[in-house]
Amino acid sequence: MQLLRSTLLVAALSVVFTCGAILVLALEGLLCLMMAAPPGLALALMGALLGRAIALRGTGRAPGLALALLPLPFVPGLEAKMAVPAPMEVVSTVEVAAPPDVVWRHVVSFSALPGPPSLPFRLGIAYPTRATIEGTGVGAVRRCEFSTGAFVEPITAWDEPRRLAFDVAAQPPAMQEWSPYGAVAARHLDGYLAVSGGEFRLAPLPGGRTRLEGRTRYALRVFPAAYWRLWSDAIIHAIHHRVLAHVRALAETSPPR
Repeated sequence: MQLLRSTLLVAALSVVFTCGAILVLALEGLLCLMMAAPPGLALALMGALLGRAIALRGTGRAPGLALALLPLPFVPGLEAKMAVPAPMEVVSTVEVAAPPDVVWRHVVSFSALPGPPSLPFRLGIAYPTRATIEGTGVGAVRRCEFSTGAFVEPITAWDEPRRLAFDVAAQPPAMQEWSPYGAVAARHLDGYLAVSGGEFRLAPLPGGRTRLEGRTRYALRVFPAAYWRLWSDAIIHAIHHRVLAHVRALAETSPPR
C-alpha cells in the first residue's frame, strides 16, 4: 500500500511540476491551468496505475500491454479532428419588479455596470461593462462592451417589449489570462469558444412584474467537450446574471413613461 501511495504521489507531483513549468514559460495562464488540472491529474493517476500493473506482471506481458496502450495519448487529438462542435445554449432568468415596457428599455442598451466584478472575472474571464445600440428594429447594431473588447450584435428580431434577438458578427477574447508575464498568447483563446447569437425574452407576470430571460448560443471547440462545457456554461451563466441583475436594478428604479 505504501508503494501504491508513492506511485500516485509521483504521478500527481509530475502534473504539478508540469503546470508550474508551463506557467513559468508563459505557455498558459493560471486560470486555464487550474481548469485543465482535474482531467490532467486523472489521466496521470490512471497512467501511474497502469504502469504499476505492467511492472508487477513482469516483463513477459509488458510489451503487449504497452503496445495496446500506445494509441491512448492520441485519442484526444483524434476527437478534436473528427468531432463537429455541437451548438449549445445557456438560459438564465430573473424576475423584475417592473412591467415589460420599462424592462425593455434597459435590455436594448444599458449604462456602465457599477462596482468591481466578482472573483471569477477578476481572475481574467471577460465580463460585460455596458451596451449601446445604433438604430432601432431589425438591422440595428448593438455593441455589448466587455473587459476584453466588444461583441458586435446585428439585431435579427425586434418584438417590443417581448423579444430581442441578435447574431454575433464579432467577439472579443473570452479571457485575459493571468500570468506573471502579462498577456499570454494561448491558442485555445482564439476561436475555441465561438458565440453565434443570443436573445432576451420578456414575459409579463402578475402584479406588474416581468420574467426576464437571457439566452446565449455557442459552439465549443475544446475537447473533451463534456468536461469543458461544465466551465463554459458556468461562465456564461455568470455573465448573464451580471447583465440581468444590472437590468433589473435599472428597471426597478426607473420611472414609467
